[in-house]
Amino acid sequence: MSEESPLPLDNPPEGRSVLVAGPPMTGKYDLMFRLLADAADRGIVITTGDPAETVSADFAEAAGVPADEVGVVDCVSRQQGLSVEDTERVRYVSSPKNITEIGMKFTDLFEVFREYDEPVAVGLHSLSQLLMFLDAQDVYQFVQVLTSQAESEGWFTVAVIGSTIHDERTLHTMYEPFDTVINTRENEEDGTRELRVRDRSQSSSTWTPF
Repeated sequence: MSEESPLPLDNPPEGRSVLVAGPPMTGKYDLMFRLLADAADRGIVITTGDPAETVSADFAEAAGVPADEVGVVDCVSRQQGLSVEDTERVRYVSSPKNITEIGMKFTDLFEVFREYDEPVAVGLHSLSQLLMFLDAQDVYQFVQVLTSQAESEGWFTVAVIGSTIHDERTLHTMYEPFDTVINTRENEEDGTRELRVRDRSQSSSTWTPF
């Protein structure tokens, strides 16, 4: 796990799943990896925006572990027309709209990583990309299955969503499968990135720099 100081949360996330929600350029991607790195030395990340090598390197840097400790479901490379084949740690999906294939490829890596004794952290970046192609209810059901599968092994899950590109109904649908929501923002006065933590009771921490 990361040897850096823990995140400055007044109320650290409890439970096994967290959704990071915020506007663009408020540090959601970096925060996801910091949370994953705090939770485990190994991870499986479903990526809809960055190729596998970028995601592996970013997790490895955050956690201070070799990149081969990271599994990736890459929904990007084949969509961009690259000819890539599955490897021991990377599974490629035709596009982010093929949610059935994403689930199958995740399950492939799930079976590989569950053989380890150490905990594994699961990341999904991002729900917003899935929602560009799929109905909110389909994404909701996918996330429910994903978080339940991870929780069955005691694994921690973090997903990311853009809070300003979806209507309130869609956002609240996406909030539902997660134990905790972390909101991010940019402070208007000094430009620092801040977060707050909200649990299922809707009680929130104060905004805290991170």
